[in-house]
Amino acid sequence: MKLKNKLLDQLRKEALYDPVDLKKEWGEDFYECIRDIAEHPVVLRMKLYPHHGHTNCYEHCLHVAYYNYVVCRYFHLDARSAARGGMLHDLFLYDWHTHAQKTGERFHGIHHPKHAYRHAKKFFNLNPIEEDIILAHMWPVTVLKVPRTKEGWITTLTDKYCGALETGQGRS
Repeated sequence: MKLKNKLLDQLRKEALYDPVDLKKEWGEDFYECIRDIAEHPVVLRMKLYPHHGHTNCYEHCLHVAYYNYVVCRYFHLDARSAARGGMLHDLFLYDWHTHAQKTGERFHGIHHPKHAYRHAKKFFNLNPIEEDIILAHMWPVTVLKVPRTKEGWITTLTDKYCGALETGQGRS
């Protein structure tokens, strides 16, 4: 038993990283990527709008941003832009459950990426990857707006994944 523990310790020292340390480091790095967005007053307003299940829009975007960051960092893509785009992808600032009744605008799934993009562009300097993430994250619903970047494709998948998990939790 003592030999096994000694061997494991040696392997940990020789490994490129310790998964526990990596998770801690990536979590801190992740938040540094999105701090200015996550703490911005306009973005904080997303907490007022219910989204999927028990989550609000802010929480959903935070989930998507984090998964984007982890997946993109693992694959050596632009994790920073993926996290920032994920945090802004649903910055539409209304309750989509009642939006059509109040405004007459139907098809939230098709239109909200443009609303989110306009708000994000107004308050933040966006790079092409972040723009792609925001505008194309609803593919295939937005048939003609296909992601052009790897980070955009990852966001399309993480958004669906997070939305499914959050919806599965239900609402009370």
